[in-house]
Amino acid sequence: MKIALAQFNPTVGDFAGNSARILSLAAQAKQRGADLAVFSELCVCGYLPQDLLERPAFIERNQRALDALAPQMPLPAIVGFVGRVNHSTGKSIANKAALLSGGRIVFEQSKMLLPTYDVFDESRYFRPAERQSVFSFAGANLGITICEDAWNDKNFWSKPLYERDPIAELVRQGTTVLINISASPYTIDKRALRRDMLCALAQTHGRALIYVNQVGGNDTLIFDGGSMAITPDGKIAAQASAFEEDLVLFDTASGQGEIHAQPAGELEYAYRALITGTRDYVRKCGFRKVLIGLSGGIDSAVVAALAVEAVGRENVLGVSMPSPFSSEGSRTDAKKLAENLGIELLTLPITEVFETYCKALRPAFGDRPMDVTEENIQARIRGNFLMALSNKFGSLVLSTGNKSELAVGYCTLYGDMAGGLAIISDVPKLMVYELANFINRERELIPRSTIEKPPSAELRPNQTDLESLPPYDVLDRILKAYIEEVRSPDEIAAHFGFDLALVRDIAVRVDRAEYKRKQAAPGLKITSRAFGFGRPFPIAQKFIP
Repeated sequence: MKIALAQFNPTVGDFAGNSARILSLAAQAKQRGADLAVFSELCVCGYLPQDLLERPAFIERNQRALDALAPQMPLPAIVGFVGRVNHSTGKSIANKAALLSGGRIVFEQSKMLLPTYDVFDESRYFRPAERQSVFSFAGANLGITICEDAWNDKNFWSKPLYERDPIAELVRQGTTVLINISASPYTIDKRALRRDMLCALAQTHGRALIYVNQVGGNDTLIFDGGSMAITPDGKIAAQASAFEEDLVLFDTASGQGEIHAQPAGELEYAYRALITGTRDYVRKCGFRKVLIGLSGGIDSAVVAALAVEAVGRENVLGVSMPSPFSSEGSRTDAKKLAENLGIELLTLPITEVFETYCKALRPAFGDRPMDVTEENIQARIRGNFLMALSNKFGSLVLSTGNKSELAVGYCTLYGDMAGGLAIISDVPKLMVYELANFINRERELIPRSTIEKPPSAELRPNQTDLESLPPYDVLDRILKAYIEEVRSPDEIAAHFGFDLALVRDIAVRVDRAEYKRKQAAPGLKITSRAFGFGRPFPIAQKFIP
């Protein structure tokens, strides 16, 4: 049997658009001689629908879309959808896979394992499958599973999360081909784990395994695709491109398939992920153009370069807003960056407005000395300028804060945090530098002086980040251990040999900055633990790590 792995980029709630793309890829699969096309999890409605699943009209339109697909499908196909279940208790819908053949729905399988960690909360919406069933098709016994159903192999995981193993249950029933439709978000280093886990599954059970993953960005999540077919001996025989819609074929009889090129390394994967997430967020939210405050610093430079790749230089506006404390070098760097990227640069000095603010507030402030208040006023003037331009021209503001700064609250509410999307909010500072060098791999787009100069907010004379933060090579290691690995300050200090007081101070700053992050623009998720709805922490709390 020739199976087409049909990897595409759905939009949540776009039933007509998703259905049209499914039919287009199915037609291509048919033309290329496939016997079966396999699509991704919840592809009819798009993943992650969240509380749209609580709206009856959403479920009904999803079902109507599936019913309309069945008679139009040019070949048998497996698609993901939301299906109703009839039980006297519990949830009324399930995360399902449907096999469409001969103009009708011939088989349905519900997802059994419903994840409730990280960004997932599927038990909130879905009823889990009570059993797995094998379906005989074209001389093969298909064992169809959905995403998490494949992530509980006791031979691979030291501590499985669930009591049941859907894959093992299907193998005991005599399945000959394992199929997993998925919407597995990208995070750094996850692709290798996923590949190793799927290859181990195929080898352990001695069955060919077909894995089809969603691709594209939906809100803060980015899906890398990378769909693959694996032979019974655990070898990858077919693989779709990363971060692109794609269609590859795999022949279960010969074990042969098509393998398309993948990014060269983890940094390029992250780079492609950020571009994909930015492009799809802008496009799917109905924007065409973006604007960015260009400070002459490394963060805004990387954001601008990513934006150019995502939406095109003609759709990116850079805004330079020099203050009394902006260095001549930073102004020059912002101008040079815009020239190198080929984007328009608008210069709006804020000195006069800042002085007016200070004059207006002088009766209230009295003779108190200048402090962080005046620094924040400058940042907020810039935020106001950017949002005014956004309103006037209908462009989306991309905020430029990185994960290291957001973690410890080294950012200004309604100032540099203003915007509609924070595309590097899950990128640690040191990785920002790595991305800058990757962006410059063929020619200098980001000025070398931007990369080499000490980072500074330039909100007071001769300011540098090191006045407020430890060196980033220290800070980023502490933050990764505390946020992503959930280690205690004592464990972190002992592991790295850092001063315990420093680690505890950083941990407290992370926790106390939660109120800022709750008001931040949504950010693209590329690490295992990003700020946002995948890391719910209280604002008002007294726990001291």
